Amino acid sequence: MKYCLRMTEAQHSMLRSHLFPGDGNEAVALLICGRRNGDNRHAFVVQQVIPVAHHLCDRRPDRITWPTDVIDQLITECFGRGRAIIKVHSHSENFRHFSSVDDNSDQALFASITSLLDDSLPHGSVIMLPDGELFGRVLVEGGRVEATLDSIMVVGADIRLWTKEGNIDFHTGFSLRHAQAFGKGTTALLRNLSIAVIGCSGTGSIVVEQLARLGVGRLVLIDPDVIEEKNLNRILNSTKEDARLLRPKVQVLASAIARLELGQEVVPIQANLLTPEVVRLVAECDFVFGCMDGVEGRHLLNRLATFYVLPYFDVGVRLDADGRGGIDRIAGAVHYLQPGKSSLLSRGVYSMARVEAEEMRRTNPEMYRRQIKEGYLRGVDEDRPAVISVNMFFASLMVNDFLARLHPYRNTTNGAFAYIGGSLSEMQFYPEPEGEICPVLARHVGKGDVIPLLERPALS
Repeated sequence: MKYCLRMTEAQHSMLRSHLFPGDGNEAVALLICGRRNGDNRHAFVVQQVIPVAHHLCDRRPDRITWPTDVIDQLITECFGRGRAIIKVHSHSENFRHFSSVDDNSDQALFASITSLLDDSLPHGSVIMLPDGELFGRVLVEGGRVEATLDSIMVVGADIRLWTKEGNIDFHTGFSLRHAQAFGKGTTALLRNLSIAVIGCSGTGSIVVEQLARLGVGRLVLIDPDVIEEKNLNRILNSTKEDARLLRPKVQVLASAIARLELGQEVVPIQANLLTPEVVRLVAECDFVFGCMDGVEGRHLLNRLATFYVLPYFDVGVRLDADGRGGIDRIAGAVHYLQPGKSSLLSRGVYSMARVEAEEMRRTNPEMYRRQIKEGYLRGVDEDRPAVISVNMFFASLMVNDFLARLHPYRNTTNGAFAYIGGSLSEMQFYPEPEGEICPVLARHVGKGDVIPLLERPALS
């Protein structure tokens, strides 16, 4: 079992401000976390930060004693809901490990927590260093240490990610090129990442190709469709034989990655995102890349990324016909979505009316056709053309945006690029910073596994 912890930049900033008030003494805070309780991976996702007031504690440079009756309210809040409790306290930069005092404190605290919650689920203890670095461990029944956290991620304009050391050889020619471009640290992080790509067609196949050749350790590919002859002009690694045999898109891409022999794990899933099994599988990944044309799937993916505190990259390409057999405008956009901030909905990419229209098209096509005919549904794109050169351009823009957030290389801070729109017709680009917080999704940050899943009865 692998264990990870994810939080937002705002939560991390709140922790750091409380744990390092400037007096050189230790401080403590508690986290209430949702979970993705998977078969192979257990993710703690932060829902709430609860600072333990400094004046209630006996704070010293090398230890802290605090009143554990603070836990009582948390037990009430977490009982029967599957929530996790994680203790976070500060250490000086010269003390990068758990002390014997920490061991005794954690054993007593989490023996009590696991006994009171009585759900056999793991909890955690984390240390923050002055520069904001985090490391931690997982504790189970009786306060026993089960494992070290495999990764801790802070999702912000920059993505901070601390993992166990990977097994990558930095001296191979393959790795060395990327180490020179983005640094050895970035190369090692990529090898330890699990990334889900939703949609494996025009832009998705190009994104998958790039992530594979960058050395991402685990790729989860989601798409329900098979290769058809009309796809051959835009899906990388597809052939006429694939179209003839109606091979699933995800299987074709997985086979291409296997032929690279770079030692990656690929999980091809021929299914729609809008199923409980796929939602749970994607929630276990570290990043999600949305390469879908429709808005129903994009809305659900934005919701999923919020519940499970995942960085979400979205790409869209648009070609507008001029009505005379030509193309009037060639454009595209890359969105980077942080949990708890703006969303595709609040940025005006789509309306809930369009989401509902697409859902109707999928679940009740007869009523959908009738309402289109009667004029009740408007602004719904039935089909849109795609050109591989345009897809290549914007897919690459998204992957480079992802790399910039792991290893900042821009001359301007990443906060200026929440959205990158571009027109190839005009050869202009329009980056925009983060917008207003989405009132629909922000309240769901860090909820994790709930019933019904994502609070959507259709996924129950």
